[in-house]
Amino acid sequence: MNDSDFYQFSTFTVLALLLAFYGGTYLLTLLIKNKKESTDAFMVSNHNLGFGLGAASMTATWIWAASFYAAATSGYTYGISGPLHYGLWGALMILFIYPFGRRFRKLAPNAHTLGELIHARHGASSQLILASSNVLGSIISLMVNFTASGALVSVLSPLSFQAGVIIAGVGVLAYTLWSGFRASVLTDFAQLMAMMAIAILIIPAVLFSLGGPGVLSEGMALLTPEQADLFSTEAILNQGAPFFVAVLAYAIGNQTISQRLFAVREDHIKPTFITATIGYGAIVIGLGMIGLMALMTGLEPIDGDMNNLIPQMVSLYLSPVFIALFFILVIGSLSSTADSDLCALSAIVMADVYGKNIARGRPDPTRMLFIGRLTMIVATLIGVVLASLSMDILIMLVFVGALWGAIVFPVIASCFWNRVTNAAFTSAVIAGLLMFCVARFELLNMAGVTGLLFELLASIGGGVVIGLMAFGFFGRRAGVIVGILGAVVLAWFAVGFLRDYTILLASLTAYGVSTLVCVTISLMSSHRFEFASIGQSVGNYDDTTELPTK
Repeated sequence: MNDSDFYQFSTFTVLALLLAFYGGTYLLTLLIKNKKESTDAFMVSNHNLGFGLGAASMTATWIWAASFYAAATSGYTYGISGPLHYGLWGALMILFIYPFGRRFRKLAPNAHTLGELIHARHGASSQLILASSNVLGSIISLMVNFTASGALVSVLSPLSFQAGVIIAGVGVLAYTLWSGFRASVLTDFAQLMAMMAIAILIIPAVLFSLGGPGVLSEGMALLTPEQADLFSTEAILNQGAPFFVAVLAYAIGNQTISQRLFAVREDHIKPTFITATIGYGAIVIGLGMIGLMALMTGLEPIDGDMNNLIPQMVSLYLSPVFIALFFILVIGSLSSTADSDLCALSAIVMADVYGKNIARGRPDPTRMLFIGRLTMIVATLIGVVLASLSMDILIMLVFVGALWGAIVFPVIASCFWNRVTNAAFTSAVIAGLLMFCVARFELLNMAGVTGLLFELLASIGGGVVIGLMAFGFFGRRAGVIVGILGAVVLAWFAVGFLRDYTILLASLTAYGVSTLVCVTISLMSSHRFEFASIGQSVGNYDDTTELPTK
């Protein structure tokens, strides 16, 4: 990449900006630092997080560095509908978590992780499947965010990529290590306020530096018919639908989201999720418009790298003051997600690994805190090393996405249907993951009967996604009817067509197969589970010396 195409700060200026940001967040956390931290406060703020902090933290966590670049890439690639597909579906997924989240919280009001709930429902094997997927996902997220920091620092300053990675890792760890989740939530609030203020300034500044709305009107001639279409089929099939499916899996399977669900006060869950939905959508769609502006002005990304779009636009059209604000915007977004990943990892190791499996319901709170902080240090080191090596994480990311997709129905069904067994849960996840891999990597030729089979399975998966949404808001009957109708309609359109869209086919297959296996094995069992026992098995760690075991 030709660095001269980007505006560059001096080494002193970049270090000053980073010191101001991370130094400020560290000083902010000193306001809540206690001489002796509580284990429950360290993991979930004693389940007493207020509406404002909860909504801000949910929004900031959902917005990570990749959101900016991916939203801009979507706008540049798919035109007018691109940013809408990226931002709108991500925002709606926050809203769609709400009805299921209420059920999770009702079953286990004192839980710290979703894995604790699943452990009480099914036992260790199902819990560890969920915990393992979360560990992999959070490590990958850490790596991506530290990589974004390294890339940004290397582009906008003489400092090296590795220097940017290390500074971000040390900075995030420094303000998160002592107070854990409480520090993450408090800094999320400050970071989100800064991100919103900066986004409100930068987006119109780029627009008017280009020459105003009139220039964009003239740029419409540069768009293809698909890019100019608000309801572009290509955008829906290649961007909107796969993202809709993937984000639902992320929402149900990721600890950073469920951790906030268990932390916020129960009576604040609904307004928290609604506010986070609106906040995420507004910021991400707005930033995606920068990619659309680049497309409509005929800008070519340097070296063909789409991740250069936003830095390139900012460097070309804004003053150094706005470039500095953009720098803080990206650093704030990646830090808010990275600290959430550290807190998620520490909670998983503290509660799922140590509390439920090593200590077997008799954990030592002091030792738990030590383990949580040690986990943060080790996770930061791993994230920094992987980011510094610039490894290709696509394969690992594909597997994590598949695992989360295969987990969605078994997790939700386990919390509503008393016939789901541990065997049904584990078998469903494994079968869904295997069939996803067959479709995603085309291990079989997707033609003839094989292609037809996978399209029908994917249609069932699509019906499951739509049915779960209806079920969450309108009840079981509506969910079943909408799900069946959705699967039938999708099958009508999918046969002979969906096999050409591998990512969407594979993602929906994971949903369809895991659902079929889970339902079939559950119906074969005469077992009936008593949901009231979950709340008795999952409790706080500082209020009791011994937690009941299953």
